[in-house]
Amino acid sequence: MTIDANAARSFGPAADLYDAIRPTYPAEALRWQTGDTPQDIVDLGAGTGLLTRGLIAQGHRVTAVEPDDQMRAKLTASSPGLAAAHAGAAEALPLPDASADIVTAGQAFHWFDRERALPEIRRVLRPGGLLAPIWNVRDDRTGWVGALTVAIGSSQGERDALAATEPGYFGHGFGEPEYRVFRHDMPLDRAGLRRLVQSRSYYLTADDNGQERILAVVDEVADTHPDLRGRETFAMPYQTYAIKVRPA
Repeated sequence: MTIDANAARSFGPAADLYDAIRPTYPAEALRWQTGDTPQDIVDLGAGTGLLTRGLIAQGHRVTAVEPDDQMRAKLTASSPGLAAAHAGAAEALPLPDASADIVTAGQAFHWFDRERALPEIRRVLRPGGLLAPIWNVRDDRTGWVGALTVAIGSSQGERDALAATEPGYFGHGFGEPEYRVFRHDMPLDRAGLRRLVQSRSYYLTADDNGQERILAVVDEVADTHPDLRGRETFAMPYQTYAIKVRPA
């Protein structure tokens, strides 16, 4: 797997936009992954805290690890109840051995170098611990969403959400994954659809002409697709892929 370091570093300058426009995660998905008993959770690649805050709301003690200073600043400012926030990467965790019951990653696991990150995750997990990545994936079965994906393409995260359900994705150090898919709708308007696309790495890393082309095809879908034409508000449907996998 090749990690696009430029894309991975693109989110910091857009931290406010990212936090405002990206979807959260269904509470039932988080409950299925983490259970009802408060746990010590390490949230890797925590970004601005969209997953972190959902876990805190369910009563867990959450330590966030995020390499980008701007994203981490937004996380700490907007996540009351956070146990701690560390600068660091999944490949070299600034945490002691056996310090977490659960390690999570929301919309982030595909940015990790799995060969280096998975041994680190095993190191910080306690016996009986759990790795629980989660992804929101646009539901292309909805007509206009499928047309949008044809126009702008799918992301590495969307592809990895599907790959993570297959045997072998987590390597020989982990067992085979359990997973469930949850429906998750996010209200949007036309401006919100543009802003959502503007928060994606392929937009953030494009030059001015490339960004204009991306927004033009988004506008074309909104203007011409029969599901959206003439509508100011609508819902973006997501399938939330929730994974549970334990060390072997």
